[in-house]
Amino acid sequence: MYTVGELLRQWRHRRRLSQLDLAIAADVSARHVSLVETGKSKPSADMVLRLADQLDVPLRERNRLLLAAGFAPRYAERPLDGNALSAAWDAVEKVLRAHEPFPALVLDHRWNIVMTNRAVDPFLADVAPDLLRPPINMLRLGLDPRGLAPRIVNLAEMRVVLRARIARQLAAAPDSELTALYEELLAPGSEEASHPIESEVVIPMIFRFGGRELRLFSTTTTFGTPMDITLDEIAIESYYPTDAESAAYFTKPGADAPADT
Repeated sequence: MYTVGELLRQWRHRRRLSQLDLAIAADVSARHVSLVETGKSKPSADMVLRLADQLDVPLRERNRLLLAAGFAPRYAERPLDGNALSAAWDAVEKVLRAHEPFPALVLDHRWNIVMTNRAVDPFLADVAPDLLRPPINMLRLGLDPRGLAPRIVNLAEMRVVLRARIARQLAAAPDSELTALYEELLAPGSEEASHPIESEVVIPMIFRFGGRELRLFSTTTTFGTPMDITLDEIAIESYYPTDAESAAYFTKPGADAPADT
């Protein structure tokens, strides 16, 4: 079991900061940071959180730091559909509904689907039933041959994009379960060299439905300054058409499903 000083040092190295960099950002002396990391000085709970804030440590891991320092956890983890987070739940539902007729969904930090809007349902019509058993994982859903993979025209490019995105996520906040998914579904292959990615922003995800191609790109929305672990770990993925033809497919009268014909 790591001490709070060892954990803080790990996070500092992960953020590629020197002790002096962290000390300046947190408005403390570099010597104090050194004493905390070596265990020669016991930090207060406020000091732990001050250093964690400057290191951009996720709330779940801030609780771990507090426990390692001998303090009670500070951040609760409540269900999104519970009374305590009802305002947040309502806000998320409004964002999802407002994005229709285009797809949008809520993901947790392990890429499990928490909520979707109605525009997502048609994409799941031909997916193997076991992939739709909760928790539905977006990575598995998208990359499994029994899921959406056969419909994604540029699957090799999407794998490269996802690999880079999740590698950054794991570098910022390591997670054993997400690491296992990464190693299972996104192990580097020969397609990486043949599909270099210059920018994720301009790479659409291309779906083939009903003999036509739908080109979509996504944006990610997160809660600002969350004080609850659940809110800290979810994100809204909203998909937009990249061209008029794709937009028309979703907005034409009576269009409710990207089904094969």
